[in-house]
Amino acid sequence: MLLQTVTPVSVLGTILVFALFLSATAHLAARNVLGDVDPRRALYVGPMPAVLGVVGGALSVSEAVLVPAALLVDGAMFAWSYDQPRRIAIGMTLIHAVITTLVGIVLLGVTVLIASMPG
Repeated sequence: MLLQTVTPVSVLGTILVFALFLSATAHLAARNVLGDVDPRRALYVGPMPAVLGVVGGALSVSEAVLVPAALLVDGAMFAWSYDQPRRIAIGMTLIHAVITTLVGIVLLGVTVLIASMPG
C-alpha cells in the first residue's frame, strides 16, 4: 500500500486547481445566463467554494452540510462578483452546479480510461 504524505503545498495545490476548475465552470455558467461577460469576474467565484470543499472534506464534514453550504457561498459569490439580484444569482448557481458536475464526470471518465490503458 502506498502511503501519501499531506503537506501544506499539496493542500494549497489542490485548492488552487479546484478553484481554477470552479472559476472556469463559473464563467461558463455566467455566459449562459448573462451573455458576454468579463472572464476575470469568474476568478472571484471559484476560490471560496474550493476552500470550503477541501477544508470540509479534510475535516470530514457531512455532505448534507457541506454541499448546501458550498452552494450558498457560490451563490453569494455570483451575486457579489457579477452584481446581480438574488434571483439571477440563484439561476447562475444552479447552472454552475450542473456544468461543474457534468464536466467533472467527463474528466473522471477520461482519467479512468487513460489509467486503464494497456501498456
